[in-house]
Formats: sequence, C-alpha cells, structure tokens
Amino acid sequence: MKTTRRTVAVCAAIGLLLCSSTGAAAQEGTVVLRTSKVVDGTGQLLVDRDIVVRDGRIAEIVAAGEGVGDRVEDLRDMTVLPGLIDTHVHAGWHFDADGRLARGSDMEVRVLHAAENAYAMLLAGFTTVQSLGGREDGPLAAALARGTLPGPRILTSLGSVSANTGGPDELRLAVRDFAARGAHVIKIFGSESIRTGGAPTLSQAQLDAACGEAAALGLRAVVHAHGNESARRASRAGCTTIEHGALLDRETLEFLADRGTFYDPNIHLIFQNYFDNEARYLGIGGYTQEGFDQMRAAVPRALEAFRAALTVPGLKTVFGTDAVAGAHGRNAEELIYRVREGGQSPLDALTSATSLAAESLALEDEIGLIRPGWMADIIAVEGDPTETIEAIQDVRFVMKSGRVVQRSGPGEGP
Repeated sequence: MKTTRRTVAVCAAIGLLLCSSTGAAAQEGTVVLRTSKVVDGTGQLLVDRDIVVRDGRIAEIVAAGEGVGDRVEDLRDMTVLPGLIDTHVHAGWHFDADGRLARGSDMEVRVLHAAENAYAMLLAGFTTVQSLGGREDGPLAAALARGTLPGPRILTSLGSVSANTGGPDELRLAVRDFAARGAHVIKIFGSESIRTGGAPTLSQAQLDAACGEAAALGLRAVVHAHGNESARRASRAGCTTIEHGALLDRETLEFLADRGTFYDPNIHLIFQNYFDNEARYLGIGGYTQEGFDQMRAAVPRALEAFRAALTVPGLKTVFGTDAVAGAHGRNAEELIYRVREGGQSPLDALTSATSLAAESLALEDEIGLIRPGWMADIIAVEGDPTETIEAIQDVRFVMKSGRVVQRSGPGEGP
C-alpha cells in the first residue's frame, strides 16, 4: 500500500473500511486470477494476464501463466473488471412485513434489512457503495469492515441536513455532529423532491456554511439538487457532487464542469423501481398520485439532461442509482439504460462506475482500478460488457478486498 499524506487522511476518515486488511482477506493467501480479457477501470483493455492478489491487494500483474500463488482462479472464459461502485444508494430502505414501504422500523430491523440489501448489491458486482443514508448504516458498515458479514464496502452520511436544520450556524453544528459520529460524507438537501417540482430550498449562505464546514473537517459534501439554481449554488459553495440534477440545462452542466463539480444523474432505476412498486409506496409520506405523475413527467427531462452532460467537455459524470426499497441488486440496470437510451459508450459507462466513481469518493488511489497496489476488488462477468452492456448483469465471480465471495458457472446465477 502506498503511504502518502493523502492516503493517511483517507484512512483517518474511514478507519477500517479500506486501510486494514481483514483477517478474512488474509486467510485467502496468495491468489492468482488467470484472465484473458481485463477492463482495467480506465477504459484500457489488458489481454492474457495473471492478476496476483496478496493481503487484500493486487500485488502484481504479469503475463498469463507467470503468476505464482497458493491457488489459481481460472477466469479466462469471462471478462474481468474492477468491482463496481454505486455512489448513491439507501441501504436501509426496505419493505415491511405487509409489503409496503417501511417507516419507523426498529433499528435492529433496519440493520438486518440493510445487511440483506448490501449482500444483494455485492452479488450484483458492487463492491463499494455510498449510502445517503441513515443511522442503520453505521453498525452495518462497521460489521462489513470487520469482515464478519459479506457485503460491499459502505461509506455513509448517517443522515442528512436540510432547510429544517436551520440557518448557517445550525447547519455548521449539524455537520460537526455528523462528523463526530463517524460520517464519511455530508448529505445535503438543496432542493425539493422531483415529486414536488425540485425548487431550491437552501440559500447560498446556507450551502456555503454546510459545504464549507464539511471541507474544513476533511469531508465531502453531496447535494440533492434537481434544478439549475440549486445546483449552481451548491457548486459555488464548493460542494463535491450534485445528486440527481434531473432538470439541469447545458449552461448549468458547463458551470459544473468549469468548477470541477461531480455530477451524479440518477435517470432510470430510481424512477423504474418506483413505477414497478407504486402500490407499495403510494399513500406513504410524500408518495402521492400527483407525485408519481411528476416523476413520470421527469423521466424524459432527466434523460435529456444526461444526454447533454455527455457532450460537455470535462464534466465528471459519475455512476449512482439512488437505489431504495425494491432496487438493491438491480443497480446495473442504470448502466444499461445509460448506454441503450442515453447513448453513452459501454466503456465510458463502465469507467463511470469504477475509476471515476472512486475519484468522486476521494478513493481513486485505493479502488476502481485493476492496478498493482490497489484493493483487490475484482469481478468477472459472462460475456463482454464492452460490446454488449447487458453482460454486466451476468456476474459469475466477485472478490472484495482479496476475498472470493461469489463464484458460479454459466447458468448457475449468483
């Protein structure tokens, strides 16, 4: 592992999530992954290589047949990629015993459902997710970091701040409280839901305070912002990422690119999952028939914003789904939609869910690439997703932090 001041800062921020090899990983010994085709996370292809994994990390990459280890995993009939990264999920959201969206469940129930959702995402090839996020994420992330449960690496906001939090001073205090409780990122609601029109809800001063305090504490800040004004305010405030942005125009997308603000459009799975499970949501909280109608109207606008984003030079468009109850494990459907309906190339889509997603999490020196020194988060799929993006759903092999957690043959499924 490279020891740099940046790495030390990341380790301090996320503790055992990345920077210590778990006992479970160490028990694997040295594993050689024998491959014929590797997509390395940058869009480059590696052919006929052995990936040597030791102590939870990629030790070296050599010509096929030259790797030496305690055992060999033969992946030559599959395409190998870095573990996928979803930068926006809600791990604890679930349906209750009556099949309806859960509200007010006990912490123990929420943690158990979150663990189930996390495992579903891991089997789908997602070895890191950012959950934005509830208190249940804390104990789950700690258990996953210890290696006592199978699941992806979880970074979490543990909750969120919004207009209800108060003015600038109250927002700074709330950010400090989340930091003290171990949050890895600050989640900020800067606009209304798309179900109610997506208008701005925080002033420039409020966003300056929240994002400024997060930066002072070494934390990223991601902002729920659907419209142009809320996104611009967040970007001016130095916030890290705009989440959703379903109503953004090209001028605002260029504004984000100029300022280096990441853009995480959630354009398909969040909508499709709601429509698939409408009866399970309708009538609970803010889920009204009018709200569902607003979401249906937003689908083409969100797709239009995404297509525009692909044409903006320098805009860092990352991968996130906003997976809620009913969507966990379906995360790759968003990638397929981005390619088939959004017009993104398969390689660019895969890069958005690997190295670029890692960069948005400030973990580009740790995950998202198949490269010596990086964490051994590696998956293999049947078929070639660089040619047929749907192959990304046919996950046959998953290694997280050097530990094999999924292995199946054709037709077996995860």
